[in-house]
Amino acid sequence: MRIVIAGGHGQIALRLERLLAARGDEVAGIIRKAEQADDLRQAGAEPVVLDLESASVDEVAERLRGADAAVFAAGAGPGSGATRKDTVDKAAAILFADAAVKAGVRRFVVVSSMGADPRHQGDEIFDVYLRAKGEADAYVRGLDALEWTILRPGRLTDDAGTGLVRLEARTGRGPIPRDDVAAVLAELVDTSATAGLTLELISGSAPVSVAVKSVAGN
Repeated sequence: MRIVIAGGHGQIALRLERLLAARGDEVAGIIRKAEQADDLRQAGAEPVVLDLESASVDEVAERLRGADAAVFAAGAGPGSGATRKDTVDKAAAILFADAAVKAGVRRFVVVSSMGADPRHQGDEIFDVYLRAKGEADAYVRGLDALEWTILRPGRLTDDAGTGLVRLEARTGRGPIPRDDVAAVLAELVDTSATAGLTLELISGSAPVSVAVKSVAGN
């Protein structure tokens, strides 16, 4: 498979790139800064320098053409203000989805956030973030041309992955190592039977492949 990842230098994305490259997939990661390119190459991914905050749908679609799947893993990140939650976590996700439709890439996986909700109340930065993610998720869910899956991990940690997770429509809150999020994404990318599902993810007792298979087709 050829898989294009938006936010290719993110902590989850780099882990995902290593997993996909190791299993023989062709991976490209979209990055904003050219100096991040070497990190992607070391992960086995082709770096694609493109700023999703200023690119057009046509420009992004050109990078997506020929891909079998697209993963939106970009984020404004901690320390960013409300404006970038809107331009990255919402607008860039919508742009990437529109570009996937234009490029004919049907399989589309979104890394969202537990608690994402377009109706989320509050004026703190995290409130703005959850609203932005929720609005982006709602937009993607409205695109019939995409076989979308939305993944909402719990509290992210840098603990070593265990390969044991809980993946359901509703899990309740809990931690999840970034290693395990990447492993679940790698399974979701080529499990199109999970299309149309919004899934929450925390650490649990099911091996990743079993957890993904158990929700597929639901």
